[in-house]
Amino acid sequence: MTTTTFYSHIDAELANIRSAGLFKTERIITTPQAADIDTTERAHVINLCANNYLGLSSHPKAIAAAKHAIDTHGYGLSSVRFICGTQDLHKQLERKIADFLGMEDAILYAAAFDANGGLFEPLFGEQDAIISDALNHASIIDGIRLCKAQRLRYAHNDMADLERCLKEASSARSRIIFTDGVFSMDGTIAQLDTICDLATQYGALVGIDECHASGFMGKTGRGTHEFRNVMGRIDIITGTFGKALGGASGGFTAAKAPVVELLRQRSRPYLFSNTLAPSIAGASIAVLDLLSESTALRDKLEENTRYFRAAIQEAGFDIKPGEHPIVPIMIYDAVKAQALSKRLLELGVYAVGFFYPVVPQGQARIRVQISAGHERHHLEKAVAVFKQAGTDLGIIGGKA
Repeated sequence: MTTTTFYSHIDAELANIRSAGLFKTERIITTPQAADIDTTERAHVINLCANNYLGLSSHPKAIAAAKHAIDTHGYGLSSVRFICGTQDLHKQLERKIADFLGMEDAILYAAAFDANGGLFEPLFGEQDAIISDALNHASIIDGIRLCKAQRLRYAHNDMADLERCLKEASSARSRIIFTDGVFSMDGTIAQLDTICDLATQYGALVGIDECHASGFMGKTGRGTHEFRNVMGRIDIITGTFGKALGGASGGFTAAKAPVVELLRQRSRPYLFSNTLAPSIAGASIAVLDLLSESTALRDKLEENTRYFRAAIQEAGFDIKPGEHPIVPIMIYDAVKAQALSKRLLELGVYAVGFFYPVVPQGQARIRVQISAGHERHHLEKAVAVFKQAGTDLGIIGGKA
């Protein structure tokens, strides 16, 4: 293949994506992340598509802690952890997140994608088996691909099929069931109680990715394992500081101390990536302290979620059922989903269309994410705007 052929192929692929109505554009925000934001396309819009579940992305305590960390610990470490990149802030944050989740120890990564990407290869080999939910996040899939263990996949949230996989892997030295705690496209909450029972029955470990759960799922916000009443029965938890826990970046893995220690010795993203910036570590410590003191934000998020789910259905839209603040508003057609997203922005609501390959063909949607940062007036206006936009485009109301 010549260079001309290569670039012609790239141009053709992009043209195909555009012609299929699947081209993704990035809108530019000119303000801090919040319930109300400005974009270069339109100012003063209600933001309904951030992972800012607890409204902490621009919280004064997080900002103050980040500034203080820069003043006391600098801007960056210019190093990986084992050379000269470990500060007291990193050890404090590892202790805080492990305690928050009810685990023995924790290890930090530059991103949650790295936490999953660097998890499996150091811990599992050819004699082991990894059993994964069919809809697990791409980072879990990629992490498993890097590992030489036997791979089995069970139908999404299907416990009978999970049991089939456990039986099939019965000869493995060790088995781990790994699943998203909450699945990001549908807001489905994993059946961790049943998963843990099956794991006990078949002698398997259980691991969960808590990116869309840590901080607000469960009565005190510890996560899906608290929500399903299985704290103490989970072996490995991966997660992020880039969503509910402050909204910046950085990931973690929490587990028993020997597991964490082996990851420190052999996990490639940890060994070969710069350490987490001091400002993020300092702010994340402040966030965990804030959430340990009160459940007010997760309680408000729960109330906002109940209201919006009921109101958007009353407006005539079809949503995926559930109780998570991810609310998939089903449009089913990619072109219509993009048109609706565009019309919503014109009317003052920022919400993005999701379509293939992010979701399966025919499952296009607007994925709304509710936040504790939203006040009731935000949600009431958003529902009214959805109703107007949906009517304008003939998606609801019977208009041709």
